[in-house]
Amino acid sequence: METTYYAALWFLPFVLPICLFVAWNDMKFMKIPNVLVLAMLAVFLVLGPIALGFDTYLWRLVHFAVILLAGFILNATGQLGGGDAKFCAAMAPFIAYGDLVLFLGILAASLLAAFFGHRALRMFPRIQMLTPEWKSWSEHKFPMGLALGMAMVVYLMMALRQGM
Repeated sequence: METTYYAALWFLPFVLPICLFVAWNDMKFMKIPNVLVLAMLAVFLVLGPIALGFDTYLWRLVHFAVILLAGFILNATGQLGGGDAKFCAAMAPFIAYGDLVLFLGILAASLLAAFFGHRALRMFPRIQMLTPEWKSWSEHKFPMGLALGMAMVVYLMMALRQGM
């Protein structure tokens, strides 16, 4: 794993609440607000030079641009929601290029867990009664922010665990 314990220690306390709020907001409203995308990016812009060093920080900003472009293309072709695309771009600088395969594995596992967990929970009327205003219970679409946030947090937690 290329993302260090030190970097994860800096990033995780700020990324965790953003990812939790992204997951909650996407389940409730089926939207990832721009303010959360900007907050995620701001965490990287402010803490990145401290956590990674300036050279690595600058290269990781390229990740943002590449994923933003890919996200716009996927959104334009109807394969990914706009909020999901922007949040993926904001997450991208946190992920080391050398960890790409690892992160994609974490993302795949997170997608499966989030999808089946969400679909299973919405089958229980009692759960829906606790959160009746959540759009994701009745929408055909899946709240991808749940899986994206989960993958980001798991990735940073793995980096922390590796450094212990």
